[in-house]
Amino acid sequence: MYFSLRGPEYKLVEGDESELDELWREMQEQARQGEGRGGAGSMDSLTPEEIAHLLMQALLNGDQALMRAMARQAVQRFAGMEPGRPVGGTYYLYRTLRNLDLDGMLEKLMEATREQVGGELTSLEERLEREEYQDRIEKFKAEIEAEIRRRLVADRGAEAMAKTLRKPLPEDVEFMHASRDEMQSLKKALYPLTRKLAARLARKRRHGRKGPLDFRNTVRHSLSYGGVPAEPKFKYPRPAKPELMVVADISGSVAAFARFTLMLVYAIQNQFSKVRSFVFIDGIDEVTDYFRATEDITEAIHRVNTEADVVWVDGHSDYGHAFEVFWERYGKDVGPKSTVLLLGDARNNYHASQAWVVKEIAQKARHVYWLNPEPRSYWNTGDSIVGEYGVHTDGVYECRNLRQLEGFVEKLA
Repeated sequence: MYFSLRGPEYKLVEGDESELDELWREMQEQARQGEGRGGAGSMDSLTPEEIAHLLMQALLNGDQALMRAMARQAVQRFAGMEPGRPVGGTYYLYRTLRNLDLDGMLEKLMEATREQVGGELTSLEERLEREEYQDRIEKFKAEIEAEIRRRLVADRGAEAMAKTLRKPLPEDVEFMHASRDEMQSLKKALYPLTRKLAARLARKRRHGRKGPLDFRNTVRHSLSYGGVPAEPKFKYPRPAKPELMVVADISGSVAAFARFTLMLVYAIQNQFSKVRSFVFIDGIDEVTDYFRATEDITEAIHRVNTEADVVWVDGHSDYGHAFEVFWERYGKDVGPKSTVLLLGDARNNYHASQAWVVKEIAQKARHVYWLNPEPRSYWNTGDSIVGEYGVHTDGVYECRNLRQLEGFVEKLA
């Protein structure tokens, strides 16, 4: 935005297409066999089919100059940019890519490669060619983004665009509104975060509060001070690891939040003596064995989403029924060492809350916490009844991103 090769004189409607026009005329001259338009013609008069043909040639040959020129032409033709219109670059990018069909372009490129070699490719050649074309397509997308950004900067100014394009750190991305790319960034950020968190929890236990006075040890060390107990000694009892029971809503509205929470709990489970996981929508099922059976957390999460028996009637959230079933089946397993973690937005579709179950759990368990991925301002609005459950817990915490999730788990242990 600040160091673009194009200066402020760049015009939204007067792009420099001379390079692309010349390339187009050269290709027409080479391919002219009576059906073309001769060597004349302008890029502005190209049909979408001709643009697709030019783009395919650029990607097939890895022609950076032509890809850059095609990106300018594609934005000019398909983005529909209007000066002064308060629309983000993502909208223009979507409109441009929708008209280019780059997914279909990849298969056309692979077919063209097979025709060039005169037969089928080996599996290794197939993979290498596909990866090469995918890389070229990603670079072309980056050229389109850069072109859109240059045009928006020319229209709005660099300072205004910097504010709208600034991307949050993965730790600050909200689970509920993350895009596919942001989801990938979240997954990558999760693993170093869990290692750091596990180290903090272990250190917290080692350096916890001092135990009761160790009288014999204090007297023994007082001999070096002439019998004066100048340096009291304390017993350092080994803190018992808590047992953790995670009960997570995995309905569509909070599925991403539940997935990342289960991944985090799985990664730091060695900090707890026992971890049991339960998931629900309007029915509830224990999925602890899914995590024990594999070391691949992604596979375990996939099994949770495809095999867990969590639908009772219609697959819409019913916290009251799910909690009742949990208490009937597993309530006897809740004890004074248990910390129960409830995950969800508490949007109950106006069913009965059965909040007495949470009250019973709180009376038997060591701690009960509720994590809610919605902004606090949304709580207890519409069909949200988090307040009815929250009064029986040790705390309800807003947990919309990894940073908040990390902060809570530090308190948990």
